[in-house]
Amino acid sequence: MRLAFCGNDNASAYNISAGVLRNVCFVDALNLVPHVFLLFITFPILFIGWGSQSSKVQIHHNTWLHFPGHNLRWILTFTLLFVHVCEIAEGIVSDTQMKSRHLHLFLPAIMGFVAATVSIVYYHNIETSNFPKLLLALFLYWIMAFVTKTVKLVRYCQDGVPFSQLRFCITGIMVILYGLLMAVEINVIRVRRYVFFMNPQKVKPPEDLQDLGVRFLQPFVNLLSKATYWWMNTLIISAHKKPVDLKAIGKLPIAMRALTNYVCLKEAYEEQKKKVEDHPNRSPSIWLAMYSAFGRPILLSSTFRYLADLLGFAGPLCISGIVQGFQNTTNNTNTTEKVRDPSNSYLSSEEFLRNVYVLAVLLFLALILQRTFLQASYYVTTETGINLRGALLIIMGVILLYNLLGVSALVGAAVIVLLAPIQYFIATKLAEAQKSTLDYSTERLKKTNEILKGIKLLKLYAWEHIFCTSVEETRMKELTSLKTFALHTSLSIFMNAAIPIAAVLATFVTYAYTSDKPLQPAQAFASLSLFHILVTPLFLLSTVVRFAVKAIVSVQKLNEFLLSDEIGDDSWRGGDSSVPYESCRKHTGLHTKAINRRQPLRYQLESYEQPARKQTRPVEIDDVAIKVTNGYFSWGSGLATLSNINIRIPTGQMTMIVGQVGCGKSSLLLAILGEMQTLEGKVHWSNVNETEPSFEASRSRNRYSVAYAAQKPWLLNATVEENIIFGSPFNKQRYKAVTDACSLQPDIDLLPFGDQTEIGERGINLSGGQRQRICVARALYQNTNIVFLDDPFSALDIHLSDHLMQEGILKFLQEDKRTLVLVTHKLQYLPHADWIIAMKDGMVLREGTLKDIQNKDVELYEHWKTLMNRQDQELEKDMEADQTTLERKTLRRAMYPRESKSQLEDEDEEEEEEEDEDDNMSTVLRLRTKMPWKTCWRYLTSGGFFLLFLMIFSKLLKHSVIVAIDYWLATWTSMDNTNEARSADEDKSTEKTYHVAVFSILSGAGIVLCLITSLTVEWMGLTAAKNLHHNLLNKIILGPIRFFDMTPLGLILNRFSADTNIIDQHIPPTLESLTRSTLLCLSAIGMISYATPWFLVALVPLGIAFYFIQKYFRVASKDLQELDDSTQLPLLCHFSETAEGLTTIRAFGHEARFKQRMLELTDTNNIAYLFLSAANRWLEVRTDYLGACIVLTAAVTSITEGPHSGFVGLGLLYALTITNYLNWVVRNLADLEVQMGAVKKVHSFLNMESENYEGYLDPSQVPKDWPQEGEIKIENLCVRYENNLKPVLKHVKAYIKPGQKVGICGRTGSGKSSLSLAFFRMVDIFDGRIVIDGIDISKLPLHTLRSRLSIILQDPILFSGSIRFNLDPECKCTDDRLWEALEIAQLKNMVKSLPGGLDAMVTEGGENFSVGQRQLFCLARAFVRKSSILIMDEATASIDMATENILQKVVMTAFADRTVVTIAHRVHTILTADLVIVMKRGNILEYDTPENLLSQEDGIFASFVRADM
Repeated sequence: MRLAFCGNDNASAYNISAGVLRNVCFVDALNLVPHVFLLFITFPILFIGWGSQSSKVQIHHNTWLHFPGHNLRWILTFTLLFVHVCEIAEGIVSDTQMKSRHLHLFLPAIMGFVAATVSIVYYHNIETSNFPKLLLALFLYWIMAFVTKTVKLVRYCQDGVPFSQLRFCITGIMVILYGLLMAVEINVIRVRRYVFFMNPQKVKPPEDLQDLGVRFLQPFVNLLSKATYWWMNTLIISAHKKPVDLKAIGKLPIAMRALTNYVCLKEAYEEQKKKVEDHPNRSPSIWLAMYSAFGRPILLSSTFRYLADLLGFAGPLCISGIVQGFQNTTNNTNTTEKVRDPSNSYLSSEEFLRNVYVLAVLLFLALILQRTFLQASYYVTTETGINLRGALLIIMGVILLYNLLGVSALVGAAVIVLLAPIQYFIATKLAEAQKSTLDYSTERLKKTNEILKGIKLLKLYAWEHIFCTSVEETRMKELTSLKTFALHTSLSIFMNAAIPIAAVLATFVTYAYTSDKPLQPAQAFASLSLFHILVTPLFLLSTVVRFAVKAIVSVQKLNEFLLSDEIGDDSWRGGDSSVPYESCRKHTGLHTKAINRRQPLRYQLESYEQPARKQTRPVEIDDVAIKVTNGYFSWGSGLATLSNINIRIPTGQMTMIVGQVGCGKSSLLLAILGEMQTLEGKVHWSNVNETEPSFEASRSRNRYSVAYAAQKPWLLNATVEENIIFGSPFNKQRYKAVTDACSLQPDIDLLPFGDQTEIGERGINLSGGQRQRICVARALYQNTNIVFLDDPFSALDIHLSDHLMQEGILKFLQEDKRTLVLVTHKLQYLPHADWIIAMKDGMVLREGTLKDIQNKDVELYEHWKTLMNRQDQELEKDMEADQTTLERKTLRRAMYPRESKSQLEDEDEEEEEEEDEDDNMSTVLRLRTKMPWKTCWRYLTSGGFFLLFLMIFSKLLKHSVIVAIDYWLATWTSMDNTNEARSADEDKSTEKTYHVAVFSILSGAGIVLCLITSLTVEWMGLTAAKNLHHNLLNKIILGPIRFFDMTPLGLILNRFSADTNIIDQHIPPTLESLTRSTLLCLSAIGMISYATPWFLVALVPLGIAFYFIQKYFRVASKDLQELDDSTQLPLLCHFSETAEGLTTIRAFGHEARFKQRMLELTDTNNIAYLFLSAANRWLEVRTDYLGACIVLTAAVTSITEGPHSGFVGLGLLYALTITNYLNWVVRNLADLEVQMGAVKKVHSFLNMESENYEGYLDPSQVPKDWPQEGEIKIENLCVRYENNLKPVLKHVKAYIKPGQKVGICGRTGSGKSSLSLAFFRMVDIFDGRIVIDGIDISKLPLHTLRSRLSIILQDPILFSGSIRFNLDPECKCTDDRLWEALEIAQLKNMVKSLPGGLDAMVTEGGENFSVGQRQLFCLARAFVRKSSILIMDEATASIDMATENILQKVVMTAFADRTVVTIAHRVHTILTADLVIVMKRGNILEYDTPENLLSQEDGIFASFVRADM
């Protein structure tokens, strides 16, 4: 057949006798002209002119000067493309009904499509290079196209073509579109004036784009890139080469920053406040405020959402149409086709839509559009207005179903609706179970934490198993509530899978028995598809209701919070008439646009938040800094805590506030600072004193802020230096002076990075005294006129207090002539005070100098004097025990294991085989893209092989059954069609019964299997979690002590908290979802391939595309997920920190700085979250488009090759489900990869070596009462901590007779503690041996050995529980024995006075007893264990002299007949010993009685004793 433009079956085709324009073919040819013109003009420009065209404005992204009408142009162009596609299709369909080819029917349309595509590419390039003159070409093109199309339209009108004809509609629509595009072009000329005007308009790109830091481009890119997240490609691909970090994601665009939105919402809320001012009983609505601030995006999003949902119904309708059409073609093959008359080649819309291929393409386009809208709506807001949607969807769905199936559809819908409340019930139960699980896991963590803190003691006393069982008990409770959680989870999964099956069963069975017509495939598959659509909103409904309830409650709470009273403004400090914060907002005119980029945000915030204060107060008497008159203050209860306060605080002098505990000293400071409610009275702050020596000096100080050190020290999560300078400029001299005054230097020297070490919540734990000194240092360092110190000496020992008083307060502060208010209990400092305020029961008792009080109130003075004497005596005693050295020692202990730890830090190292990291790119890439299959296998097998097998088997079975149900439906409906000829009624009914029966059995089986699979997955997850935790706990508790010295506590705890939580609660659902989506996709692909084998060919390219998408996405997603988590933590920490230190922050006047930091952290977290959600959208858009391609190929292949209509429907139905599940596969894969990290970390601990608990001797071979005598022989002992370290004891020999008291001394690190650990085999004895009562201890089982010796450690450790539990956790002893032990330790009377006696509770760490009492408890504990050998490891280091004397006496009397080995840190404690061993560097230097050693003048022992005197 020859081709001809006008077709060669019509002689009149080229006839122009009636006028040129009357010839259809000529008009069509005329339409080609503009398209060809555009292509001719633009191609050279696109391909040649580009290199020379450099951008006029330097922007780092090749972006984004949008011309006016930018979005409208993209929308119009896309519409135009769609109409062109319709035109092409219409032309081709018309053409198939002709005798010969008529190119003029579709060629112009194809050219038009190409031209429209070129126009948008061309426009985009012009826009990015900002060269508007070239837009003239487009302008001309739109005019020409408009004219030629109008000619065609007019021609149709003259010919009287009816409106119902499709070609007429298409031409009309195109005229409108071209006209609109022309208008857009004119508008660009009007605004930018690039032609026809003298002076073109200059433009600058948006601020964000001039800032190279902004990488989040969603708001600035063109519409296509917005919809497909094309701009994310660079980030996602680069993630492959190097991990995504905060630098890669840059900072937030201005419009998205927290500050912008904060101002926005604040203004909206203020508006609401104004509205309700007149109605006292109404409160401002946060909902309305949020709506007015952020309403537009929410509305936009919900519009997109509705559009997407409506387009979702295109699927079922197209399926129905395709199957129907297919059926008709198979049935009508025998009827002859009518051939059209060429002169009348018009199609009506109905005929056009009956064409199956047209429907397939339409379905494809509808899917693409639906998915695009859906992702857009997700981006704009995540899930809003979902309830309305649900209702809308259900109503639409039910109407369509009713149209398809009549009454029986309502039965299915009713099943769905009736089962929805059960869903809701399950959802509420889930929330409850989760809450109780949380409570138990908190309790379990507390216990685990305690074990880890006291691990050394537990091992030495062989008590690991007791504490282990207690944790296991809590774990069992936690697992029980996890079981209910798992049960409900699996029920909800089951419901989601079973509801559609049940509904379909109900519907089709009803239909089979009520309707007289047989079920058609078109009806069957369209309604199946509709049921799938219906289930989704219902499935979400339960969660939505839960969220909605939560949201309403949260908003109520927020409203209460926003309406609660606020502390008055700063007016209390800067005179009385400061401008309140609100009104100043009007002056600064802070508009989002007006924020100055160059200046750091902090200053803007400060200028924005700090009103200009006017000083109108007359200057008060110069020597009073603060004056309180007639003050009554309360803590918000309305009852005055402080009453009738009249005091003055003299300028530049030291005022002391004294009084008993709880008399209101701290409250007085806070009242002056404005933290309390003032019931009546006034606090006056005087102005700057003009009497200061130099006006400049006073100017440099911040007058209105007060340096304040609270009673409870408050530290930031920051370095020591940042904590001290607290936002002031750094001045080296001043800083040094302050740290010296607070004697912080020695402590700083101990820290691993000096004063650059992180301290605070997440940093290194300091002791109370060290924290307090840092807080005092902060107050001293600030350059303020007034300093408030609230009991700074409470946690300090006597030396430090004195040093601080002398150096810090008397010297540093007084030299600066700063006003100081000091609250204290230490009366011996009263003589230093210039002014004293004595308080009692919330009133001021006396005020004046010490002399005044001495003269006026003799009684009080005498009382003070006796107290001072008592304090002096304590001082004498205290001079001995130096608490600070102890604190430093503890710090050193905590610090120094950490050096070796830094190598361990990176415990996320890949598996062993990958450790030799050659740093070339390819290996790193390989590691980053590899799924951790090994870990997955470990996880799956830890649940047991039986469960694993059961899970795999039931999953496969379930999916086979579900496929079988649909397959059966296909055969059933197709059977009915082919067998219409058979007339026998009874045959029909038996067949119907047979079909229905099989269908029902399959459905029932499917429902049961759904339940079984969802249960097995959860059950397997639980078993795995149980086993992993059990193994982890046992492994850790039996680990060598060295492991605990090397590994930071937090790291171990993390395994028990975060990682265990992930394994418990997150992995099972992810695994379930992953297997479900994967199997659904596989069964769908299998089904389509079965129906149309050709589909497999098309699958290859799609599969490759899918592989690359998931590979790239997983890597990027993992990084972004980690960024999101790691940026969230500082935000939460900062928040809790700020809340804790509010008084300090307000006193210093640093509110703006903290607010600013909060906003910055929020922004950092938000940008990570935004990128994470954008990456998810990127993935979903791509997998959705892939899904749409699958649907298109499935439709086309099944139409051309398909066997019969039932299977066509089946193939399409499955293809449609794939689109929903593809992205779940990838996202679950990515989630699982992140979650498997937890399993891997737990496993890294499970590979650790345990201590060797087995001995050569059986426990039964050891005599019951061993060691009876307590004779110790140490023969040639060599000890090291690990076999790759140097020995710490070298060839030590000693003999200790039964009952001897032995003292061991030596400098730090001489090996004395190692020797005490060697008795318990806590260290590696690699040569020599220790023989106790004739048995070599290396032959004994560890448990036996450790349970027969006692030790008292240097740090007293108590556990939470009763006193009885602390003395005797094994519950072996009688009460008498325990009381006896307490009596010996001089604790009997104290314990008797406690409520409950022996059953009185000890708080965590024994915090409710003093250090001395704790040490005495440890002594009682050692006594309870009747062992003939007691080892005391520097047990007296942390107690005062009095307690130490008690201890010594007890050891001499109660342990008279036992062997006692004392490791001494103060030599005088061992002067009474029978034998002294002096050690140095792991060797014994001197070994004799103390008397003999003292007689050697030049001996080491003698020199120690002299130094200690």
